[in-house]
Amino acid sequence: MNMQQLALEEAALKTLADTVMDRLKAVKAEMQEALTTGGVGKVDATLPDGTKVAVISRTDSKPAAVVTDPEAFLAWVRTAAPSEVTTRLVTEVRPAYTTALLAEMTAAGVAEVSDRETGVVDTVPGVEIRATRSTTHSVRPTKDGRDLIAEAWRTGALGHLNLPQLTAAPQEA
Repeated sequence: MNMQQLALEEAALKTLADTVMDRLKAVKAEMQEALTTGGVGKVDATLPDGTKVAVISRTDSKPAAVVTDPEAFLAWVRTAAPSEVTTRLVTEVRPAYTTALLAEMTAAGVAEVSDRETGVVDTVPGVEIRATRSTTHSVRPTKDGRDLIAEAWRTGALGHLNLPQLTAAPQEA
């Protein structure tokens, strides 16, 4: 292939990819809304003949402990576990200790920790249990789903879908 052909092919593929990505974003948002409002956890994607080609599964957000007020958290750790605080030009809680505490609180589902020796339960200031990722969904094609979808595309069996079409830009008079 010569450079002119490569340039045209790349430009064409970029245009196609951008057009498909714009439509994919819109469809993903619609699917997420349908899964969420419909209370559905998963749905099969099937071709017009009923052949299953993929499974769409909702992924719910999961709550986790996050430091929301670093200063309050630092003040608490200074009192509760002073050996876990390091002082340099800035004073901060050691990252490994923060990770361990947040994991413990995430597992418990509350922003509290208990002293292993005394059993005293402390509420940890500056930490909240929050959803750390948005509810989303995944698309998992079946073993031969990609090939079946490609064949359905080639044969026109997906013509009933609102798939993007490239149209020429309006010509100026």
